[in-house]
Amino acid sequence: QISENEKAGFTSLVSRYLSGEAEQIEWSKIQTPTDEVVVPFDTLAPAPEDLDAKRKLLDKLVVLKLNGGLGTTMGCTGPKSVIEVRNGFTFLDLIVIQIESLNKKYGCNVPLLLMNSFNTHDDTQKIVEKYSNSNIEIHTFNQSQYPRIVTEDFLPLPSKGKTGKDGWYPPGHGDVFPSLNNSGKLDTLLSQGKEYVFVANSDNLGAIVDIKILNHLIHNQNEYCMEVTPKTLADVKGGTLISYEGRVQLLEIAQVPDEHVNEFKSIEKFKIFNTNNLWVNLKAIKRLVEAEALKMEIIPNPKEVDGVKVLQLETAAGAAIRFFEKAIGINVPRSRFLPVKATSDLLLVQSDLYTLVDGFVIRNPARANPANPSIELGPEFKKVANFLARFKSIPSIVELDSLKVSGDVWFGSGITLKGKLTIAAKSGVKLEIPDGTVLENKDINGPEDL
Repeated sequence: QISENEKAGFTSLVSRYLSGEAEQIEWSKIQTPTDEVVVPFDTLAPAPEDLDAKRKLLDKLVVLKLNGGLGTTMGCTGPKSVIEVRNGFTFLDLIVIQIESLNKKYGCNVPLLLMNSFNTHDDTQKIVEKYSNSNIEIHTFNQSQYPRIVTEDFLPLPSKGKTGKDGWYPPGHGDVFPSLNNSGKLDTLLSQGKEYVFVANSDNLGAIVDIKILNHLIHNQNEYCMEVTPKTLADVKGGTLISYEGRVQLLEIAQVPDEHVNEFKSIEKFKIFNTNNLWVNLKAIKRLVEAEALKMEIIPNPKEVDGVKVLQLETAAGAAIRFFEKAIGINVPRSRFLPVKATSDLLLVQSDLYTLVDGFVIRNPARANPANPSIELGPEFKKVANFLARFKSIPSIVELDSLKVSGDVWFGSGITLKGKLTIAAKSGVKLEIPDGTVLENKDINGPEDL
């Protein structure tokens, strides 16, 4: 069930973990990266005007979406990327439409790669078939499948009779580099003259191809680029880029000594965070994977399977930054980070805050505030099906600052929400907001407050 490559990868991961090789970050050595290392987006040279020059750049690119996750958090059973985001289109539909329009506009051939896990592979294969007539080459490959480890005695769970899916796990997106190589896809792409891969989470609607970034990397021979964006209070846990002993590297909250966690979360000292939009040179991936040089920090992820405590050892693709030559960050606008992690995010992207053009989700210029409204929906809205049932239509939120909903609340159609709103139905009370209601700066606890 497990290949030689997977065996080797797993064994190396476990022995690295057991050797306790994780170096503690020396806090005093951390430096804020300069503009040379984390380049402000506005300072990038414009992409070449010439259509032919743009096509030549794009023909060096492949787009890879991390597609290993299931929609379980949002109450869906299949791959997360097939949740409908807007106008009946799924994440995957939008990604395909975007790359199609790119290929058509510039006459280039940018292929799409989907890295699946054993959890999403079968479903994704079926879905990809419907794109067989589009002018886009789609490759799928699987990331590794590793056995979960029983915490008590460090033996693999499948050796204890757990032979089904429960015994295994996909080891995080840091696995993208070896898997790209093991699947043979890396060699195929190199033989086609491809030079860079743009890697992003399939649920980040802002992760679209940017010719300016590609142009910069090719021009400056940067082997790796991480897109970062300014932190807001909602992003305090996100990893950040630091300069450390002369190299740029990712600092994650898990690596921070307890006494410095508050400092890490402050927006003053660490102003940016990792969007997980990554641009990486394909030849460099080949070189480093073959040299077994990508020793990213190991993230131990404890789980429980049928009452047995297990451990999943994972790695993150962003942590690979320190192994590449001339690695940089680019400080991009927030619009390049629009992930849909929960139904509250779905509310944002389905609302009049955004429109859809050629598969691109574009922000409504009528919204004056550069920040999105903060939205908190109660557990009744957690699953997509329940969320959709409770909104007859998605309200207008262009002038909304914040919304907090709790209890058994139902929204009619054509509702407008503005300012700061709290809607809290009392226990056992069904609160229905009538069609066409306009609510502004209110606390609503029952029908009498409407």
